[in-house]
Amino acid sequence: MLPWIGHVKGVPVIWSRPDSIAVLDDQVAQETFSRYWAVIRNDKRAKFLILKEIEVDYNYEDGISDLWLVHDKAMNEFRIILKESDEESRNNSEEKTRKNLLVLKRDIARKILESCHLCEWRCGVNRYENNNGVCRLGKEAYIASIFIHPGEEPELVPSYTIFLSHCNFKCVYCQNWDISQVHSGRVLRPELVADRIYREWLDRQIRNVNWVGGEPTPNIHYILDVLTHLDANVPQIWNSNLYNSIESLKLLEGVIDLWLPDFKYGNNDCALKFSKIPRYFDVVTRNLKMINSFGDEILIRHLVLPNHIDCCSKRVIKWISDNMDKNRVRVNIMAQYRPEYQANKYNEINRRTSIEEWRQVYNYALDLGLNLTI
Repeated sequence: MLPWIGHVKGVPVIWSRPDSIAVLDDQVAQETFSRYWAVIRNDKRAKFLILKEIEVDYNYEDGISDLWLVHDKAMNEFRIILKESDEESRNNSEEKTRKNLLVLKRDIARKILESCHLCEWRCGVNRYENNNGVCRLGKEAYIASIFIHPGEEPELVPSYTIFLSHCNFKCVYCQNWDISQVHSGRVLRPELVADRIYREWLDRQIRNVNWVGGEPTPNIHYILDVLTHLDANVPQIWNSNLYNSIESLKLLEGVIDLWLPDFKYGNNDCALKFSKIPRYFDVVTRNLKMINSFGDEILIRHLVLPNHIDCCSKRVIKWISDNMDKNRVRVNIMAQYRPEYQANKYNEINRRTSIEEWRQVYNYALDLGLNLTI
């Protein structure tokens, strides 16, 4: 059953979630994500639509280094246009070119599949020929489910969530293990997904498109392809573990309107133990700094794990406080951890997070002046 959806101040709300209404009068929430709200209200354009207006000249047969040169030059033009359009009233231009910057981004992502390095595992697998990489994906993307999600943060709901199966992490406590660790889902044509998004947006049922999983990163080529078929002025959300390669973050700049990354661990050892990921803290902090340099809006999620307050939670919160622009970043300190999947093999996380543990982290974040949401 779909949530009961209505409209307040021209914005979709879920009446069973009063906080999805209250956030519209929350001055801090409105100012922190000012561009995101402006797109929802149709006062500004979603970034991917601006990419479609920037003409580029290239051949798909060119080497990937040549394609990157065209991309980087065109991104300079994008940044100028974005600034100009944000300083003026919304440009209603419908101009699109067959070879535009968004299509180029999609084509570079397709090239990367030949020796995949979309994520920081950098497997180098030719995904057109096999699925032997960490994510176990070939060239196809598999959609596990698509639905209007009533359970996300109040800034997001009603959120049109597209769950992609498979993941480059192996979290022992994964609550979505049935789609992240087990092959599931079906292949849907990009234009079909774009049409479904467009219809929900046209009916004013959704605030955003929320790319999630599993993990969206191995599916960037597919996501960009969907957007080449989409003309809805709807914000794009990147709901991810953020173990992206630098190259894939460059592809996502100018596509994503609001970043929704997990920041799970405060060190590399805990990440290796519970998610089987090397260099986790180094990669995620590098990527957060890179997104921060884009000037983009970010909602960081941190799930408080039992018995990991000092080694993980407080280190994560302190790093955010010291390194991120608090005017464009909100943090959700999450208490909903429960032992799932294989967590019973690890005594220290084989219980729910206590309210006392969560409150300790929450108060620590307040003391550091972080901008918090729930």
